[in-house]
Amino acid sequence: MRNFFNFLTSKSFLIQLVLALLVSILLVVGAMQYLKATTNHGKFVEVPDLSKLSVTEMRSLIDRSKLRYEVLDSANYNPTYPRFSIIDQTPRAGSKVKENRKIYITVNPSGYKKVTIPNIIQVTQRNASSMLKAVGLDVERVTYVDELGKDMVYNIKYKGKYIVPGDKLPKTSKIELICGNGNITSRAEVKAGSE
Repeated sequence: MRNFFNFLTSKSFLIQLVLALLVSILLVVGAMQYLKATTNHGKFVEVPDLSKLSVTEMRSLIDRSKLRYEVLDSANYNPTYPRFSIIDQTPRAGSKVKENRKIYITVNPSGYKKVTIPNIIQVTQRNASSMLKAVGLDVERVTYVDELGKDMVYNIKYKGKYIVPGDKLPKTSKIELICGNGNITSRAEVKAGSE
């Protein structure tokens, strides 16, 4: 045990200990300087406002700002923004970020996505309206014709043309329902009278 204490107080051990401390300090200082140089410590870039810019304009602005971008896929059409313009970005405009940071953007599509017209033939006008609203379509007008089923949907029109369930229309389209008014048709009266 005495040899161990003698070794701890020996000149060679103290020299080795001082050298180890110096190497450790140099390694820590070197690592800190390397991290400071590679991470641009304290240097920030302000995120530009990309709102309503076209994709081409956005690309040049991102390049000048020394940032990168990635387009996100999930966008619903927003009629208040131009087609194919930027409608959202993360991080927000004005945020301070490091150079080469990736900005996630959402682009406004060219129009509303298309939805399928549900089968509303022989369904009451009230239920048909609810079914259409559920898929994103609106009832612009209800026209009544002589048919026995009062408020029963017999036909559907879009921009004056007849359409059928299963057709696709842009979301938020306004359609016309042709419903029965509860009166028996002259065709049915003639048929009933001949029997």
